[in-house]
Amino acid sequence: MPLFDHLGELRRRLTIIVVALLIATFLLYLISPQLILFLIQPVARFLSGDPITDVNQLASVLNVFDPLGGFTLRFKVSLFFGAIVTSPIWLWQLLAFFLPALKPEERKWVVPTFFVGVFLFILGTVFCYLIILRPAFQWMLEQTTGFANILANAQEYISLILLFEIGFGIAFELPLIVFYLIIFNVVPYKKLRQSWRTVYIVLMVVCAMVTPDASPITMLLMFAAMAALYEASLLVSRIVLSKRIAQQKEAEEPEETEAD
Repeated sequence: MPLFDHLGELRRRLTIIVVALLIATFLLYLISPQLILFLIQPVARFLSGDPITDVNQLASVLNVFDPLGGFTLRFKVSLFFGAIVTSPIWLWQLLAFFLPALKPEERKWVVPTFFVGVFLFILGTVFCYLIILRPAFQWMLEQTTGFANILANAQEYISLILLFEIGFGIAFELPLIVFYLIIFNVVPYKKLRQSWRTVYIVLMVVCAMVTPDASPITMLLMFAAMAALYEASLLVSRIVLSKRIAQQKEAEEPEETEAD
């Protein structure tokens, strides 16, 4: 298509994404106090000695320090959950925009990887919620012990939790990235398999940079998860693309023989 047709197509798809996200955010705003209560559960014991089971209990331990704080917090939480709820829509719109540029044999992978991408993002947020948030907040709060008291700022607590959730959701897309690199012949499978030490070092550096709390516990847990996902992505690629990998290996063997 001409350039302006491409821009028109992009505008149409972005409009669909924005409208779907706004509708979901508006509807979820109505129940945002319950969503905040859900988000705070993994770290509730650090706010109160007793379990927090309803919004009234939550109001007794969280604080907002400016008039717009409550609205901003509720909107931010609604937008986050709206992005998760509408993830099938915006992920598909993004993939569909690039679909015409792909070769026929490449297009067949779009729909399966679309569902995998949604699943991996949600898996990352669930992993963070169940495994990461509690030890991360425990480590952060322990750094204040002995010289100051912590006053629970609702905006800071929820913003940090959302930052963790988004970070792990994106990080769990690693298998999809590796699979695309192999399927589109950007990086051969053999190269990724042989360079595992370099990849692990890069993953360790990335984990150290993106973990919001700079906690060694969080960093190691995130690294372990990403390393496992990386190995799983290579295994799946080897199974699914076994014919192509074998052909690449056969093509490389004569070159190695000539070099000898």
